[in-house]
Amino acid sequence: MNMWNVKHLMVGILFSPLAYAGQPIPVSSHAGHDMSAMQQPAETEDMSMTAMEPVITESRTPIRPITDEDRKAAFNALQGHKVHDSSINYFILLDQLEWQKSNTANMFNWNVNSWVGGDIDRLWVKSEGKRVGGKTESAEAQLLWGHAIGSWWDLVAGIRQDFRPSSPQTWGAIGFQGLALYNFESEITAFVGNGGKAALRLGGEYDILLTNQLIHQPSYEVNFYSQNDESRGTGSGLSDTELGLRLRYEVRREFAPYLGVSWDRRYGNSSDFAKNDGEKDSEFAFLAGVRMWF
Repeated sequence: MNMWNVKHLMVGILFSPLAYAGQPIPVSSHAGHDMSAMQQPAETEDMSMTAMEPVITESRTPIRPITDEDRKAAFNALQGHKVHDSSINYFILLDQLEWQKSNTANMFNWNVNSWVGGDIDRLWVKSEGKRVGGKTESAEAQLLWGHAIGSWWDLVAGIRQDFRPSSPQTWGAIGFQGLALYNFESEITAFVGNGGKAALRLGGEYDILLTNQLIHQPSYEVNFYSQNDESRGTGSGLSDTELGLRLRYEVRREFAPYLGVSWDRRYGNSSDFAKNDGEKDSEFAFLAGVRMWF
């Protein structure tokens, strides 16, 4: 093979791919057609099959109605909670057992409320008093029968016995006690004594929960008398008031030590009687005590 033929052979090998690249590429006969139309029959078929399937609305196995025998077999006889039953309960509240310190003296003060009975009728026993300098300055006790006249109020009636000051005196008592708005514990009691004497007492206290265990309790007591009684230091009209603020910490619900302050004030003839005895008609005291119930 001469050099001329070799050159022609090499040129043919190099340019033969270019010759094929320049030729048009055959196009499929299906190009440009919308292929989605071919899928519609399948989707339509699925929808028609779904529409033809029946919807089951009832159990294939019938369930018979529940009878009374079935209920008795499933549940034993249930005992309901007895309300206003005949059981006897009791409650003893040592509301105030406290030491008080004023500018003039050290004092010990107590206030006890207790009851025994049922939901409707109860027998109440109350006592309160004060000792100053080791001597009992005032002391009283009440024995009351209470009858519930509503969900929150009791009608009470009974007797009150004063032991100090002066000679003992007995009063007849009638009044109401219970919870006013916002759980404000309130009581109003009228007393009738011998010789046409009469008295009226208003009292109340309210628990303010600062935390689940720390409770702030404001309280008040107001006393009115119809006649002057110098031996007891009580004047007619508004005789005296007592305001208190106590902050207790409930170690348990049944036991709570507390700190606080109290302010006692006498008015009118009661103020004059106190001054004649060398006492003040207004007294502010710091206090510390404990509250317990059983």
